[in-house]
Amino acid sequence: MALPKANRLKSRKDFQAVFREGIRRHSSHFILRALRPSSLKKPSLDTATQAQNLTSTKFGVSISTKVSKRAVIRNRIKRQITAAVHQLLPKLSPGWRVVIVVKPTAAESECVSQQFLQELKELLVKAEVLNGHS
Repeated sequence: MALPKANRLKSRKDFQAVFREGIRRHSSHFILRALRPSSLKKPSLDTATQAQNLTSTKFGVSISTKVSKRAVIRNRIKRQITAAVHQLLPKLSPGWRVVIVVKPTAAESECVSQQFLQELKELLVKAEVLNGHS
């Protein structure tokens, strides 16, 4: 299941801002890059868009060909990650920008969705993106 449009990080500029200014957390299969809402410096001219940006946490997934040369494997991992993020959406703090970078170990270990969900949950707690941090 794809993420709702309000929760997708799409533009190159957004990805670059997260990589440049965001915090970084590691696990065995992922690197989580997260940009706090207060770190967003670019004010929007449209106040409705700015209000929407503060209410939704946006996610992007970065998976390179170093993980696997086969697109089928990369797409399967990406679908598993987005499904795990979809389950965590109600628990997330608003306004964050998050990029999940997949390490090559994710393809080697044949990880299942439940393991991805648990690992992403732990990373989001470490980065304090989850409400209540637990």
